[in-house]
Amino acid sequence: MKIDRKEITIGELVAGYSDDDEGGVLGYSGQLDIRPPYQREFVYKDKQRDDVIRSVLAGFPLNVMYWARRPDGRHEVLDGQQRTISICQYVTGVFAINDKYFSNQPDDVQDSINGYTLTIYQCDGKPSEKLDWFRIVNIAGERLYDQELRNAVYAGPWVSDAKRYFSGHVSVAKFMSSEYVRASAIRQELLETAIRWACGDAKKIDDYMARHQHDANANELWEHFRAVIGWIAKTFPQERRAIMQGVDWGKLYAEHGSRTLDSDALEREISKLLALEQPGRANAIQRPSGIFPYVLDGDERHLNLRTFTKGQKLAAYERLKGKCEHCGQHFEFRDMEGDHKTPWDDGGLTTDDNLQMLCRKCNRTKGAN
Repeated sequence: MKIDRKEITIGELVAGYSDDDEGGVLGYSGQLDIRPPYQREFVYKDKQRDDVIRSVLAGFPLNVMYWARRPDGRHEVLDGQQRTISICQYVTGVFAINDKYFSNQPDDVQDSINGYTLTIYQCDGKPSEKLDWFRIVNIAGERLYDQELRNAVYAGPWVSDAKRYFSGHVSVAKFMSSEYVRASAIRQELLETAIRWACGDAKKIDDYMARHQHDANANELWEHFRAVIGWIAKTFPQERRAIMQGVDWGKLYAEHGSRTLDSDALEREISKLLALEQPGRANAIQRPSGIFPYVLDGDERHLNLRTFTKGQKLAAYERLKGKCEHCGQHFEFRDMEGDHKTPWDDGGLTTDDNLQMLCRKCNRTKGAN
């Protein structure tokens, strides 16, 4: 890749700045694409954004920025998008520093800001070289999330269309799924979730994106996402945001989406299980979000049930002098098991007074019965 160094002023950078969904984010008199398809959304927190402007006001040098030159002679930001947008937003009056917008600054300060020099490295190369360089220059600074890097590697019409639904500060997918999914649309976690739901395995996300990279649109992904969200709302209509956001809904939809389910019966079972989760109770369910897959398939492993500690069982074993509470025979501690007298799903607690020590045979027989 060929790299040339140039200098421009902030005034030149901000000239013609515009930010809209249809036209993208442009600067440098329309000659600079500030947010090309492989770039992330604006993720700087207010302090990071403000520190960029404070550095400019103090005359401190900012790190160099990288632009890639396009065949038509225009440019796109390869690295430095967050700093570029911070500068452009301040000069165009989006935010203030120390209660002063750019327009409120004295003329000499405005002139100083507009005349501040930025160092740019212009890069020429093949698209593959450009994306590899994008990975390298983004190792430092604000960490790129996995999906942000995938968006860069598989940039194309499919990614651009997918981001219309799953990315940005105003995301229709985020609005639809906020009760059920804890994922950032800005950092592309929501898009990553949608792809994982569609392909069924986090390890297959790259393969899925590679296959669809040149598709004209992401309609298939969007329709599948809508189907999952619709199934959740129909099957579990009662909102329980705190525990619903920890569920792998894509997996449950793949396994149970074609079944005819009784949402009222599921609701009664969920309410019964949640009664064991009231504050102050020594309950048995360690993973409340596992209640949803449990009521669908009955596998107790989803709940990560709390078991009696070794100390509790040793104390009970000594108190009973090593005898099984069912058959009365003596056993070594290693051959006995702690069991709930009143089962946990009937409201029994994992407490000393609800613990009985049984030999393995009696415990297995009791469980089978």
